[in-house]
Amino acid sequence: MRKVVLSMNVTLDGFMAGPNCELDWHFENWAPDMAASLCEQLSKADTIILGRVTYSAMARYWPGRATDMSFPREDLAFAEMMNSYKKIVFSKNMSTPVWNNSRFVKGNLRRVVLQLKRQEGKDIIIYGSGQLVASLIQLELIDEYLLWMHPVVLGKGKPLFRELQDKLNMKLVKLETFRSGVVVLYYENGGIVPAEVPELIAQPALKKDQ
Repeated sequence: MRKVVLSMNVTLDGFMAGPNCELDWHFENWAPDMAASLCEQLSKADTIILGRVTYSAMARYWPGRATDMSFPREDLAFAEMMNSYKKIVFSKNMSTPVWNNSRFVKGNLRRVVLQLKRQEGKDIIIYGSGQLVASLIQLELIDEYLLWMHPVVLGKGKPLFRELQDKLNMKLVKLETFRSGVVVLYYENGGIVPAEVPELIAQPALKKDQ
């Protein structure tokens, strides 16, 4: 079965975006040595899952980058994959693709993702798409977490695990560091563990005064 892989930039205090969805903090730490790793990650997939907002932003950016010769070689390779891969977009409102090889889907999220995982092919990767990711985490449909940890603390913002109600176990399988101070943590999903309901301690009955 294919794996669903989340690749997400996060701060040291666990935010994936600022209070107003700001992302400037991770652009500040981007360095050329990170591009090769990003390309390697994407090359293991052939399908991208996106939410409406992230899809709209990427559809405006990536189509023109694959032929921009001012870009480094690794960035051009990444752009080519982004443009050619299948893109599955979860949206209730959008229906007209504005980016090559895109398909909009509605309906039961769990059923659609499980159908994708059962198909032949390489991994399925997710970028951004905070609300969609929150639902996938809760449904335990993400198999691997690639967390790009940036050396910055925001203090407030959009937390990655904001809707998680129970404990989520992780297994660290790889660690990658870069000159900018960014660290990529490769985790396998160890499963959600429901919180234990504390047992009520029986209180001894009060004796009536004799």
